[in-house]
Amino acid sequence: MTKSAQLHPRNAHQGRYDLAQLSSGYPPLLTYLTKSPAGEQTINFSEPAAVQALNAALLKHYYQVDYWQLPPGYLCPPVPGRADYIHYAADLLATADGVPTGRSITLLDIGCGANLIYPIVASRSYGWRCVGSDIDAVALKTAQLIIDSNPKLQGQISLRRQPDSNSILRGIITGGDTFAVTVCNPPFYRSAAEAAAANQRKRNNLKLADSVQQRNFAGQHHELWCPGGELAFIRQLITESAEFASQVGWFTSLVSQQSHLQALVQSARQAGATETKKIKMQQGQKSSHMLAWRF
Repeated sequence: MTKSAQLHPRNAHQGRYDLAQLSSGYPPLLTYLTKSPAGEQTINFSEPAAVQALNAALLKHYYQVDYWQLPPGYLCPPVPGRADYIHYAADLLATADGVPTGRSITLLDIGCGANLIYPIVASRSYGWRCVGSDIDAVALKTAQLIIDSNPKLQGQISLRRQPDSNSILRGIITGGDTFAVTVCNPPFYRSAAEAAAANQRKRNNLKLADSVQQRNFAGQHHELWCPGGELAFIRQLITESAEFASQVGWFTSLVSQQSHLQALVQSARQAGATETKKIKMQQGQKSSHMLAWRF
C-alpha cells in the first residue's frame, strides 16, 4: 500500500493510501477492504472490482469525480501513475511563471479508453480543456457518461471517435485545432499471446490462484496489443505527427520498454522533430519513460 516517494512532486498521490479516509468518501470501497499478513488494512489487488473501487475512491477524493464506472473487461489503470504522466507533460509547457493553467491550454489524449483518467487529472489539476479520442464506441459511450454525470467535467472534456482503425491522428485533429500537448498510452504488446504471457507473469507475482483468469487491470485487445507492439504504434504516431506539426506544441507517448527509446528518438528526428526529450517516471519498482518531441 506504499506508493513511491519518487512520484512527481506535484502528484497528490504521495505516501500511503489512507483507506479509511477514501472509504468514508466512497463507501463501496469498504466491501473490498481486507488485512495484509502484517495486519494492515489493504485491498486484494488481484481482484478487478477492488482495483476499480480504489480508483473510483481516489478520483472522488482528489478530483471530485462523483461517478466513475467501467464496463467489465475494460482497462482500469492505476490513478497515481497516470497522474504522474500528466504532471510531467505539464512540465513541458512550463515557463518562468510556472505551469500554465486554464482553458486556453488544450490536451489531446490519444486512446482515452473508457476510464478517461488522463483528461480527468489534467482538467481537474490544471483547468485545461481536454479532447479524448478512441476507436471503441463502447469506451466512448462510457466516457461520455462519466462526463455527463460529473458537472465539474462538463465543458472541460470532449470526445472524438477515430473513424479509421489504421490511423492515429488523422481523422482526429481537424484544420481548426490547436493542442498544447498530446498524451498517449499505447498498446504495449505485439500479440494476444504476448499479452497473455505478461498477464501470467503478473498473476504469478500477485500469487493468484490458477482459477483466476482475468487481469486485475483488465483491458480490451486494442488497449493491450497491436501488430508490432508499442514500437510500431509509436513510430506510426511519430510519422503522422509531422503532418500536424503546426497545430501541436508537444507530442508525447508513454514508452514501457527502455530498449525502444533510442530507436524512437531516431524516428522522431528522421520525421523532422527539432527537439526530443526522454523523461523517466518511477513508481516503486516500476519504471517507464515519457518520450516527447516537437517540430
